[in-house]
Amino acid sequence: MPLAYFKHEFLPLEQATVSIATHALNYGTGCFEGIRAYYSAEEDTLFILKLREHFERFWRSCLIMRIDPGHSVEEMMQRTVELLRRQEFRQDVYIRPLAFKAEPVIKVTLDGIRDEFAIFAMPMGDYIPTTGIHVMVSAWRRLEDNAIPSRAKVTGSYVNTALAVTDAHLAGFDDAIFLTENGHVAEGSAANLFMVREGTLITPDVSENILEGITRETIMHLAHDLGYPVTTRAIDRTELYIADELFLVGTGAQISPITQIDHRQVGTGKIGPITERIQSHYNQAVRGQIPEYRHWLTPVE
Repeated sequence: MPLAYFKHEFLPLEQATVSIATHALNYGTGCFEGIRAYYSAEEDTLFILKLREHFERFWRSCLIMRIDPGHSVEEMMQRTVELLRRQEFRQDVYIRPLAFKAEPVIKVTLDGIRDEFAIFAMPMGDYIPTTGIHVMVSAWRRLEDNAIPSRAKVTGSYVNTALAVTDAHLAGFDDAIFLTENGHVAEGSAANLFMVREGTLITPDVSENILEGITRETIMHLAHDLGYPVTTRAIDRTELYIADELFLVGTGAQISPITQIDHRQVGTGKIGPITERIQSHYNQAVRGQIPEYRHWLTPVE
């Protein structure tokens, strides 16, 4: 039976409900995290990837949104492990912590409204293809930090993502790339972006209205360990058209190579050698197969 943690107890997911008058449902006043847990058949163990880092980012999102989740980072980590342990998953899992303004009140504010915290989890394989995707540069622009901050995973801000990715799908693409208001590349619809040029990995700086991605930091670490230089800087739209390799990274996306953009072939039109090597290294690391990265993993025992 699917379970959730809600109102300080574990209960069936179908019972973890809210009123249609809930403030967060009406105004998007919540924040969330996306966390992956990977199942290792060899060890018969589920490994949660960078659990602490995710909840530390979640805490920062709550600070921006004036939400008190009512739990410390350590307590939220413990509840997550217990939720997975009770469900005895034997497959890859996506975990969704959520904190939100919970009162049924018609009032556009963040102050004086009761907060709630919840966690649920569900099986998940590939969120988007990891064998090569065709993307478009979206006509929708990424939200500005002074409007709705992208560095906080605010529930309401994902309308921006929904608009862009829906238009992309209706036009026959797999995903969309956002530009900032000043025309620089920001990120994918819900994933950070890396470009490879002449053996160097390039990714937009955190000041380009992107999510401060945990997978992004992980890939930068792996690339360094594999001997590839990494730099953060502004990227122009047309640089994407002449890149040697492009790929998206994120908890949902994992490592998703881009083989076409705006009907233009990226590199050879196949997964590039650097992307392929990083993707392979990442897939081994998240399942506990590389000893030096096991400290990234929290086993569910």
